[in-house]
Amino acid sequence: MEAFEILTKAANALNEKKAKEINAVKIGDLTVLAEYFLMCTATSSTHVRALCDEVEEKLEEAGVKPHHIEGRTTGWIVLDYGSVIVHIFSRNDREFYGLDKMWSDGEAVDMSEILTGSEEENTDEN
Repeated sequence: MEAFEILTKAANALNEKKAKEINAVKIGDLTVLAEYFLMCTATSSTHVRALCDEVEEKLEEAGVKPHHIEGRTTGWIVLDYGSVIVHIFSRNDREFYGLDKMWSDGEAVDMSEILTGSEEENTDEN
C-alpha cells in the first residue's frame, strides 16, 4: 500500500474515533524517517489507547501491519508504518514535545481532502 493510502486510512480511523487536532506533514524531503507524520490529540489516556487500537485494526484489515509500536502505556503512542508514522498524543504530551513545531519545515497536508464523514472539524479544534 502506498504511503498516501496508509495516511488516508489512518487519518480516517482517527477521525471516526473522535481524535482532535488531526494533522499531517509530508517530511520525505527532509528526512529518511518516513514520508509522512500523522499527529492527533486524544482527550484521555483511555482515548489514546482506543485511537491506537482503531488505527491498528483499520490498517490491519487493509493488510498493513506496523513495524513497531512504542508507548502503549504512556500519553504518546507512536505507530511506525515505515512510510507513515502515526503520533497519538494526550493534550499535555503534544504541547510538551512540540512535534508540530519541530517538523514545521515539512509540507502541511490538507486534511479536508483526506478526511471523510462529518467529523472534519476535529482538525480545527484547539
